[in-house]
Amino acid sequence: MPESLPLEANPVSLALPPGRNAVPAYAALDLGTNNCRLLIGTPTADSFRVIDSFSRIVRLGEGLHHSGRLCELAMDRTIAALQACVMRLDRRPVRAVRAIATEACRRATNGAEFIDRVQRETGLHFDVITAREEAALVLESCAPLLNTGCRRALLFDIGGGSTELVWVRMTAEGGPELAGYVSLPVGVVTLADRFGSAGFDADGFTAMVDDVIARLAGFEQVHRIGQEIRQGGVRLLGTSGTVTTLAGVVLELKQYSRPAVDGVVLSRAAATGALADLREMGREGLMAHPCVGPERADFVLPGCAIFAAIQTLWPAPEVMVADRGLREGLLLRLIRADRARSGVRPSGVRPVSRSPVARG
Repeated sequence: MPESLPLEANPVSLALPPGRNAVPAYAALDLGTNNCRLLIGTPTADSFRVIDSFSRIVRLGEGLHHSGRLCELAMDRTIAALQACVMRLDRRPVRAVRAIATEACRRATNGAEFIDRVQRETGLHFDVITAREEAALVLESCAPLLNTGCRRALLFDIGGGSTELVWVRMTAEGGPELAGYVSLPVGVVTLADRFGSAGFDADGFTAMVDDVIARLAGFEQVHRIGQEIRQGGVRLLGTSGTVTTLAGVVLELKQYSRPAVDGVVLSRAAATGALADLREMGREGLMAHPCVGPERADFVLPGCAIFAAIQTLWPAPEVMVADRGLREGLLLRLIRADRARSGVRPSGVRPVSRSPVARG
């Protein structure tokens, strides 16, 4: 049965400093397998304005696939990034903050111990959310991009330690219903750990794609998404560093630009061509590319393999790219929950506007 998109949140409320009448700010912290991300925003009439953001690659899940544990160096890197987030939060009055952790902390045998350490050393309380809530948050943030006349949509979020897929039915009112979801225990970090340098070779890349296709088969059997795509009216929407990188390559960006990428629509041919271009660059070329860089060079091709598997199983003619995700979904929930408590009728909050269409 389809599920309505939940709006509840469990924020930590913070009193505004006395004498300060600033517009209330809200903060969302997303600790993933590869990245630590902070977003601080203030509500507007029908949106929110970003007033600060932070992102750092921490590789929390490094080696997790082999050991089942978070390693000390990865935890130390993450604590340092979180301390930087605390410094940013201390600079301004924040009405509420919610911090979430995802697949690495869900899977690691010492994940709970690490969350306790984070609270002791930074004062931040993290909720380790379920895959179900992770999927719902992605849908929350991307919902405005689905108001394009589609009857169904397949959202995918290629993360560091997992890949979330959300099968969406659009209601008669034009809103999204979560009709099904799956969280695959495979992401760019886990594939990079498993395949290493072999992922840069043709055979290794094919092996990664085949591995992901096998994992997706059960979701296809349940929902028959391929048949729905052949009938038309299905929007394929991706949100992750992988698809935003593909968009940057298609658009020939000299420097990555979120406004240029978020909401752009790539033809299947354009996306496939960009993927081929990235594979031909090799590791050195990826390190030098303005939309990749040294820190992400080892993770781009594993992400491309996951994208290629999705494209192979569900050959939609286009893919929409979203540079938004869990942080934006968290902020939307915080703002709406606060409005509900204060008796202010919420309007359709959405993060950013659409970008031009890119076809090729």
